[in-house]
Amino acid sequence: MTAVTPVEAARRAERARRWRRPTVWLRVGLLAALAAVPLVPSFQLLDLALKIAVFAALVASYDVLIGYTGIVSFGHAMFFGFGAYGVALGVARFGGPTWGDLGLGLGVAVGASALVSVAIGAFSLRVKAIFFAMITLAFAEFALILAVQLGPLTGGEDGLSPRFPGLLAHRLGAYYAVLAVVVALFEAMRRFVASPLGRVLQAIRDNELRAEALGFRTFVYQSVASCFASVVATVLGAGYAVWVGYVNPESTLGIQIMLDILLMVIIGGIGTLWGGGIGAAFLLTAQAVLPNLRGLGAALLPGSALAVRLTERWPLYFGILFILVVFFFPKGVAGSLRETLGRRR
Repeated sequence: MTAVTPVEAARRAERARRWRRPTVWLRVGLLAALAAVPLVPSFQLLDLALKIAVFAALVASYDVLIGYTGIVSFGHAMFFGFGAYGVALGVARFGGPTWGDLGLGLGVAVGASALVSVAIGAFSLRVKAIFFAMITLAFAEFALILAVQLGPLTGGEDGLSPRFPGLLAHRLGAYYAVLAVVVALFEAMRRFVASPLGRVLQAIRDNELRAEALGFRTFVYQSVASCFASVVATVLGAGYAVWVGYVNPESTLGIQIMLDILLMVIIGGIGTLWGGGIGAAFLLTAQAVLPNLRGLGAALLPGSALAVRLTERWPLYFGILFILVVFFFPKGVAGSLRETLGRRR
């Protein structure tokens, strides 16, 4: 029998400890729950579950910028829109619903996102704080206006309703395909922030001057992080378009998407990566459930004008919920829980 070397024994012990961690089993359980959602005969639940998964990954990609690199961008949703429009144009304008057209559209969108993110970084990353955020917001607004004005190509405000090939044309096929992409991107982001590159980015976030004094070219590292996060957002935008089957400027490039991302990352916790899932679940579930309180109020208090007035004010209830979450979890839900568990350890 071959003797086990100390290095191999250490690796096996580390793998065993990894599988004993509660977070690993929590991720496995969440993935199993998402995979089992199609067994429930409710399209609303299916739609909500997949949108939570997509936006959780989108928020995580933004957290790579703001939480692990210290870059505050207001234009991250623009790359999400690039991916959605890329696949929509590929199958609706430049051919038919074939896999080649879909791949071409996605490839062009990814390339455009990488180039635009590098260009924005070259002009703007040397500008600090709120000035960089305003520059990225200006680029995002320009992309939105361009999508509206190029009506013959993008469909203008009416948007596009593309048909996708193969299994993507079926509900369950699209669900599992997009879910597989989300899981793969989450794993890629997890490895990215845990890599030596990710640790350098965290050092730049904590003290950029010290990182420069140690010999790291901070501008290059920040550009790589921005490009990586932008490409991830682009692929997620393509998956969102495949699932929804409709693309227009407001639903993929609008400022409301960026505001939702900011709310989700604050609720989940900045610098946690997995907190994006908590923020996405909280916000999207509230947006889906609270507007439907009118039916509940009418059932509990039939014919009551008070019930109608109360249930029409669902944004007020969401605002109260948001204030409570921020008050009791000042570092976000995931961040506050991680701090509490670390203190107990």
